[in-house]
Amino acid sequence: MTEQTAPFRPFSTDLDPETSLATLRAALSGADDGELFLERRRSEALVLDDQRIKTANYTASEGFGLRAVHGEMAGYAHATTLDEAALLRASETVRLAIRDGGGTVAPDPARTNTRLYADIDPTADAEFAVKIDVLKEIDDYLRSRDARVVQVSASMAASFQEVEILRASGARFVDARPMARLNISVIVERDGRRESAAAGGGGRFGLAGLLDASHWKPVADEALRVALVNLDAIPAPAGMMDIVLGPGWPGILLHEAVGHGLEGDFNRKKTSAFAGLMGQQVASKGVTVIDDGTIPDRRGSITFDDEGTPSARNVLIEDGVLVGYMQDRQNARLMGVEPTGNGRRQGFEHAPMPRMTNTYMLGGETTPQDILAGLKDGIYAVGFGGGQVDITNGKFVFSCTEAYKVENGKVGAPVKGATLIGDGATALKHIRAIGNDMSLDPGMGNCGKAGQWVPVGVGQPTLMIGGLTIGGSA
Repeated sequence: MTEQTAPFRPFSTDLDPETSLATLRAALSGADDGELFLERRRSEALVLDDQRIKTANYTASEGFGLRAVHGEMAGYAHATTLDEAALLRASETVRLAIRDGGGTVAPDPARTNTRLYADIDPTADAEFAVKIDVLKEIDDYLRSRDARVVQVSASMAASFQEVEILRASGARFVDARPMARLNISVIVERDGRRESAAAGGGGRFGLAGLLDASHWKPVADEALRVALVNLDAIPAPAGMMDIVLGPGWPGILLHEAVGHGLEGDFNRKKTSAFAGLMGQQVASKGVTVIDDGTIPDRRGSITFDDEGTPSARNVLIEDGVLVGYMQDRQNARLMGVEPTGNGRRQGFEHAPMPRMTNTYMLGGETTPQDILAGLKDGIYAVGFGGGQVDITNGKFVFSCTEAYKVENGKVGAPVKGATLIGDGATALKHIRAIGNDMSLDPGMGNCGKAGQWVPVGVGQPTLMIGGLTIGGSA
């Protein structure tokens, strides 16, 4: 959004602008930093399952969060009532954490005139009946495509988040953040064997485009394709072997196994596997990892973060060397660096912390065909499901939703039950080839940290990683 110069106008007339500012200033007396964060959100979710609408939810909420920061301490209070009494109670509460800190409130974040997404409400993009009809069309389409389809689930979600951030200087930052998503999953059956697959995505734009058949038919076809591939899958082998990861969504492994370890708070507290390694070689030559919140319309993009700092294209690893962490204002100040626009929160009930936006690895010069040709005995992993990661050591376990056995450079039978086991720091150093086909995921990522969930994006080119442990069923 563009810079705002009009007087601060909270969402409710029960909050007087002058009184709100005076209360905020009193709360931040002696603090190093802090803000009043106001949010209004509308969201809708529709789910068709078993040929009937199972869920049709519409929710609306609004509230504020007040934060005061001093050193490593932070006081935070929130309320769903936007009135002066609630704001005064919140001010008194956050004061308990900092008391008479003796600090001086940090300067405001820089302004930005960048617009990364349109100021539209996706929940109002189409009539309710139209949304229902599209979900039913998806179900009919998949069942007509293949007689082996026994179950279809289609869902759409839309939300519109409006935020205002008020600082002690009187400056305010205003943003309107749309989000839309369509997901399709299918179950197929043959001779008593059932397999499933899902596809979908979205971003910070209206819902209308996702409801058009030109969009959802290819998504439905992809879900059906993967499910049918898995009907022919053989048990995955187990053991130490090389692996080729496909482009796009497999970047979720990079996000989990590496990205979280590059967030500022884990490194300030020295609980990350990357703590103390700034300037050192932490990955193979040619590996460059970026966190970029400035890509228009992407799911993880934000015009500015939830502290008001403009989002940025932050280089984290450059040619294998660790060059940066993702920072919010508090951790940046404590580590003596600049904030990077990664201070994010789930909503007004939550304090911000360093979080990823769109995290991806840049492409190289090798073709995907040449990378696969160089894989003598291993797994080609195209799709991923759930996984677990230990931030302190980077150890991860990820399950593959679409994978193939490769022998002597030839892609063979699909395999089922493959899991990738390793640690992020070691995997980065064992990257042997980087493809020239970098792509971002279709817009399906959510990231959890400390009980908060935020939308994110991931991406990567085709990669060959040597010596990962494959947990299989053979």
